[in-house]
Amino acid sequence: MRLYLRLAWRNIWRYRRRTLIVVLAISVGLALMMWYDGLIAGFDQAIYGNAIKVLGGNIQVYAEGYHLKTNKNSLMPLADDQAVVKAALAQPQVLAATRRIITGGLATSQEGAFAVEITGIEPEAEKDVNLAAQHVVAGRYLSSDDADLILIGQGLAEAMGIQVNDRISLVGQATHAQMRSRTMTVVGVYDLGMPDLEKRNIYISLSEAQDLYNLSGQSTEVAIVLKQLGEESIVIAALKPLLPGYEIDPWNVNFPELEATINTKTGVMNIFSIMMMLIAGIGILNLLLMAVYERTREIGLLGAIGLKPYQISFLFILEGTLMGLVGVAVGIALGLIINGILMQVGLDYTQYTSLTSYMALISGRVYPTWGVDKLFGRSLTVAIISALAAFYPAHEAAQREPADALHYV
Repeated sequence: MRLYLRLAWRNIWRYRRRTLIVVLAISVGLALMMWYDGLIAGFDQAIYGNAIKVLGGNIQVYAEGYHLKTNKNSLMPLADDQAVVKAALAQPQVLAATRRIITGGLATSQEGAFAVEITGIEPEAEKDVNLAAQHVVAGRYLSSDDADLILIGQGLAEAMGIQVNDRISLVGQATHAQMRSRTMTVVGVYDLGMPDLEKRNIYISLSEAQDLYNLSGQSTEVAIVLKQLGEESIVIAALKPLLPGYEIDPWNVNFPELEATINTKTGVMNIFSIMMMLIAGIGILNLLLMAVYERTREIGLLGAIGLKPYQISFLFILEGTLMGLVGVAVGIALGLIINGILMQVGLDYTQYTSLTSYMALISGRVYPTWGVDKLFGRSLTVAIISALAAFYPAHEAAQREPADALHYV
């Protein structure tokens, strides 16, 4: 085996230009796939990571029995919300953990009544992770001591025909299914570029929600925002032993429609990825076919000195595999360099944020990842393609009679 390896390694560098072309084709193809994977992961963080922030964080912590009793009593206070926040912030993957009160209700103006989700938040704690806070286009953001003040979306403001400093009637469900009503003044309007979502989500301060819904000093959930999308299971596994008696759910449990969207997108992207690999494989196959057929006389010489057909085939398959492995190594290095640079500078997609509603969630630049999540499968596939590409022509050439192969032009 060592002899075959030495011969194969020597042979691939005897034809340097051809080998370099094959290696370049393989490495560029693999590097582009790594860039593609890194860019898609970056889009996931930019779009779906922000969508999760809008919807309520990567992880939600509720009182025990919340999902069983929520239809009867939507406001179930946590036993010790401060302990939950402290435990969450102790995890290195956590960016923020904030207390919330969330209930359903109606916002009413002269234009009519609109169903809304009323969210009481800790304004200062959520300032850096709440997209509504970062996209206030009129008035101002909330503060913790705001009373009878409300932050609404641009979509709701247009539908209700109101603006900053106008007053609306807000009705929400309190504990024990009681309905509480209060006239609120619009302190600010946020614009995410997503009218449907803006019509639904309105914000008040946590202290106001506690007073309005009979939850003095309490909250009904803790919303946990992570630094990276995809680390939810790690954090939940760490929190469960620390927080017995609580329900800890990842975002996909509470927002299954978003998970369905991501899964659909992933399936479509996987199809494009397979197409890219097939195109790269056809190029590799073509190059290796030419490389093997150009050496028909050499194959005849190997047969003339006593090598059996299967030994000749094995030698050329080994050469194709080695070229594939060299291409994989160079491609990984090239892919890491490309993604490493793009991770620092990012890609500006600001001008495309108005194309579709979900693109509006991109805050400016998209920063790709290293693109190594699927690297093993990609590399293995490229190496297998290289070996298979060499198999057919090597097998055909090895079946020729040495005398005929030696006279091949």
